[in-house]
Amino acid sequence: MMIFCSSGNGDHSGDDRNKKNRLPYAAGRFYTGDSAKLRTELDRLFREAEPCKVKNVLAVVSPHAGYVYSGEVAASAFSQIDRNRHYRNVFVIASSHREYFDGASIYYPGDYMTPLGRVQVDQKLAASLAAEHGVFRYSPDFHDQEHSLEVQLPFLQYLLGNEINLVPIIIGTDKAESCRHIAAALKPYFNHENLFVISTDFSHYPAYADAVTVDHKTARAILSNNPETLLKTLRENERSGTKGLATSLCGHSSVLTLLYLSSELPGTAVHEIQYKNSGDSPYGEKDRVVGYFALAVTAPDEKPARQQDEFRLTAADKDQLLKLARHTLESYLKTGDIPAIEGTVFSEQLKTHAGAFVTLKKNNNLRGCIGRFDPDDPLYMVVQRMAIAAAVEDTRFPKVTFEELKKIHIEISVLTPMRKITNPEEIVLGRHGIYIRKGYRSGTFLPQVATETGWSVEEYLGHCSRDKAGIGWDGWKDADIFVYEALVFEE
Repeated sequence: MMIFCSSGNGDHSGDDRNKKNRLPYAAGRFYTGDSAKLRTELDRLFREAEPCKVKNVLAVVSPHAGYVYSGEVAASAFSQIDRNRHYRNVFVIASSHREYFDGASIYYPGDYMTPLGRVQVDQKLAASLAAEHGVFRYSPDFHDQEHSLEVQLPFLQYLLGNEINLVPIIIGTDKAESCRHIAAALKPYFNHENLFVISTDFSHYPAYADAVTVDHKTARAILSNNPETLLKTLRENERSGTKGLATSLCGHSSVLTLLYLSSELPGTAVHEIQYKNSGDSPYGEKDRVVGYFALAVTAPDEKPARQQDEFRLTAADKDQLLKLARHTLESYLKTGDIPAIEGTVFSEQLKTHAGAFVTLKKNNNLRGCIGRFDPDDPLYMVVQRMAIAAAVEDTRFPKVTFEELKKIHIEISVLTPMRKITNPEEIVLGRHGIYIRKGYRSGTFLPQVATETGWSVEEYLGHCSRDKAGIGWDGWKDADIFVYEALVFEE
């Protein structure tokens, strides 16, 4: 079954000419701008940090002050992360200190830079969130001189290396309802595949003893994993009359967003890892301090991996498929012949029977896209055939010519092997595509459909059953249901 995909504007995230990288602002202010000295400092901070106390971490809460004040506590937060785990995306969420605006700003025109190098932004995901959810926007003013997000990045680079996909979000509102909307947009990504880093300091400017009291009260509210409890506690702190207290949680909108996420996921828990304040630093005073907590959010153990969940492509696999698609098009469009390929040169993953879409773009506009959901062939053969089909069989466009091929940008979406499910609760919206089959009728939705529409699981199934398979709204209830994921990559 070959299927045409809908048109849309893509993001040439692989083309540095289109990028406007966000340069370091906090380097030299909140931490050293010298890369060698920064690595030495991070070495020390992680040695002095609290060791890992929890597992199955979905999120950490980390302070964002100067490293001489809060660096050890931040390292304690990041020490809870499994450094051997590969995270699909790392969402770093911080609250704006300079600009007030409703909603949140996602940086997507380029990558974030630090003295340790480039932190790659998942520009396609970031741009898609901004386009699909009114609560998000982008403005460079909200990022260029904001330190609270940037100071988290060297810890991530030290721990996980530079090969992470960053989604940088700065919240500009203190409205609880806006935070709830932000959380709703991010809910499909709050799972074991991704990591969330929440940036916040605690009390600002009370005396040392008062800070300890207020900070632990605020932390207990966060540990309750209840956003309403946190809001109530923040109001009580504000009315407490504590001398010098300007705020009890400067990044409260980021933490509130986290709790709107974590409180909705069964089995999650928030754990205290470490507390200190600036008065504990040799550079701090005792009469006017800022508080810092390291916290971690955990979830229950993951379910045993199944075939679909184990299916992943390495960077080398993706590169090989992209080169195969381009080589195939060059040969076919020039000579009319499909180049012969030797299957033994491909990895076992590329020999797996899996569906795939090949998308061709020209000047960032769709030029052709065709895919298969039910392949009888190895993945590398499907990609080769869909590349040709996208170029010459997509009836919405004229056939691609050899002369214009140099202007064509190739994107591949690999559909992981389908897995039959027996309970709709196994469907994770935004992660799983669905394929419903009953007799000779069938229909499918790609994973992003649920995110784009905001449907519930029952609506997702009902629309697919009625509108795609043609078996009625409730037809899925006695049909075979399969789930799959889409792994998207491009030149």
